[in-house]
Amino acid sequence: MTTGLRALLLASLFTVGAWADVSLPALFGDQMVVQRDIPVHVWGLAAPDEAVEVKFRGQSMSTAAAADGRWEVYLDPGSAGGPFGLAVEGNNRVEIADVYVGEVWVGSGQSNMVWPLQRSRDAEREIAAAQFPKIRYFKVTLDTSDKRLDDVEGQWQAVSPETAAEFSGVGYFFARHLHERLGVPLGIVQSAWGGTPAEAWTSARTLAEEPSLANMPAEFAAEAKADEAVYAERLAAWEKRSADAKAAGEEIPRRPPPPRSLRPQHKPGALFNAMVAPLLPYGIRGVIWYQGENNAGRGQGYLYRRLFRAMIEDWRREWGIGAFPFLFVQLANYGRVPEESTWPELREAQAMALGLANTGMAVTIDIGNPTDIHPRNKQDVGLRLALAARAIAYGEHDLTYSGPIFRQATRDASGLRLWFDHVGGGLEARGGQLEGFQVAGRDGKFVAARASISGNTVLVSSAEVKHPVRARYAWAADAKGNLVNDAGLPASPFQTME
Repeated sequence: MTTGLRALLLASLFTVGAWADVSLPALFGDQMVVQRDIPVHVWGLAAPDEAVEVKFRGQSMSTAAAADGRWEVYLDPGSAGGPFGLAVEGNNRVEIADVYVGEVWVGSGQSNMVWPLQRSRDAEREIAAAQFPKIRYFKVTLDTSDKRLDDVEGQWQAVSPETAAEFSGVGYFFARHLHERLGVPLGIVQSAWGGTPAEAWTSARTLAEEPSLANMPAEFAAEAKADEAVYAERLAAWEKRSADAKAAGEEIPRRPPPPRSLRPQHKPGALFNAMVAPLLPYGIRGVIWYQGENNAGRGQGYLYRRLFRAMIEDWRREWGIGAFPFLFVQLANYGRVPEESTWPELREAQAMALGLANTGMAVTIDIGNPTDIHPRNKQDVGLRLALAARAIAYGEHDLTYSGPIFRQATRDASGLRLWFDHVGGGLEARGGQLEGFQVAGRDGKFVAARASISGNTVLVSSAEVKHPVRARYAWAADAKGNLVNDAGLPASPFQTME
């Protein structure tokens, strides 16, 4: 269904008197998972003033549709369990079967979150072993909109060897670990789109309110206007070449792809409107997020410092359930980046978001692929996100869930002493001597440094820099570094300031 047709249909549903039968949004369907321990929010459409009754888990709640046909109820919180039936009755009756109560997480971002299990490492073996009927998966159909939509398209599926292939690899391994650890049903709502920027996932209101981001919509519109004529000329030339090739019996050349500005999924706010806003009434535990390659590739590493934090704060405000856990993946090592890329700076911006409450970061500089932006090892990505969830969302406070995170630098004899959080039982050099460290003097020129572990700190120095004032670690797109804690979790790249 096209965006225009879908918007027209949704508009007609909310026209007074246009909808007689009681209905529910797509998120309410067979095999769904409802978040435990919070009020169960059920909402939908009916005729104006129509009496609506919702029955779930032995509780019944009644209401009446408003003048615009909208209705909602909140049922009492419940512990994990199932399967249950959910029934909604008005002028008609809607029954939903095989409903579980457990943990619900949203998985969002760009292609590395979309990347399916069938294209992940050991895919054949993993799919064959995917016998988890209490893990459920809802994949939001790709869509964009200039206005907030009220519904998405998609359906819930239970995980089995027949269904698991299309499941997000990161989402699957995250869900599997938590399901096995917690012993409760697990639901993943995937709302992700490959190649998309963070600003497309951020609401127009937040972009407008943040001075550093306020110009993004206007800049995108101006870029689109400039690109439209140029692209039209390219298409005309392609059509002529295609006609000539067809007449000569030759292969038709590939249609030129539209520039970024003419792809609606890149428009600021467009994905929030279509793929996030409709999810906001649904109860969730938290979000897992894998994105940043697009913004890094456009040289926006420093802008991302504010953009990413603003987006997290935006989603939390819009969901209205407090500072829910927001767990994200720091960009993996990757070597094929454009010259204008700010890959290390974007990793730094991601780490800065840890200043927000209830955030966690999965460091992946050790499991990327220098020649492939889509590394196949999604097992460790999902596991590291799940470790963060166990600590942040589920209270395993003694768990070492993160690799070392740089805290501060102090002067030490002829070098610098680097201090870290999340050292666990101690720091280690994986595979031999420490590597990946550099130091610089006041001239700002970085050189390779000697590095050694001293307790829970790292000492760095260089014969070429008599009085180092700055240090950095794994500071490259294809980052090289081997500092880990005793849990085997890698240290995050960083740079110090004077």
